[in-house]
Amino acid sequence: MEQVFDYPTELKGKIALVTGGTKGTGKAIATRLLQAGATVIAIARNTPSDPLPQGLHFIAADLGTTAGTLKVQQAVTEQFKRVDILINNLGGSETPAGGFAVLSDEDWESTLQLNLLAPVRLDRAFLPAMLAEKTGVIIHIASIQSKLPLHDATLPYAAAKAGLLNYSKGLSKEVAPKGIRVLTVSPGWIMTEAAGRMMERIAEGSHISIEAATQSVMNALGGIPMGRPAQPSEVAELVGFLVSPRANYLTGTSFVIDGGTIPTV
Repeated sequence: MEQVFDYPTELKGKIALVTGGTKGTGKAIATRLLQAGATVIAIARNTPSDPLPQGLHFIAADLGTTAGTLKVQQAVTEQFKRVDILINNLGGSETPAGGFAVLSDEDWESTLQLNLLAPVRLDRAFLPAMLAEKTGVIIHIASIQSKLPLHDATLPYAAAKAGLLNYSKGLSKEVAPKGIRVLTVSPGWIMTEAAGRMMERIAEGSHISIEAATQSVMNALGGIPMGRPAQPSEVAELVGFLVSPRANYLTGTSFVIDGGTIPTV
């Protein structure tokens, strides 16, 4: 019997949590899930200065720490009782350029905390309730740098995302028989507002156009066959599909959305 899907309400009644959900790709994902009828909670370290989408709930917490995870777990449990969809989107790199020799233990530890251990802790916080209900979806937002590391500037980030990819696969094998789907999305370069500001700085510092600055970054990645970075909404649309009933047979898989950047199979 063919299933009939009602896209605007397919997530009605679901509670979704999106980390890093107040800007960039996280905000686009949160908006997409709201449009599908979910109740959405966004987590970020600081209260955003820009208005959030109407209906979006917000909790301020530093998920790079155990205390921050506990704060989120308590607040969500008290107000919403459970989480049906967990989007581990939080991530980033602030390590200096210059290769392995300039990286301190603190650089490695802070990057691993943010990009690998934060999602591990959050999964551990909300998985027990999902397992009790025998339903739930967890999405880990990784990066193509897990397979295409940039050694000069973001080696700890690339290593952390590679670890996240492996962890996600292992977790999926454990919990899939118990009704929980776990998937990974690995974006390439995304033209967020922050990326746009970076292009402006590169253009100004190198006395070139923003278009030329954008092309220089694409060249540094080895080229993007699609000829442009992704838009946050494009990544959000993939996530929206993966958490929906339309993707009920998908688990344990990593989906790359990079415009063809990775040059190998």
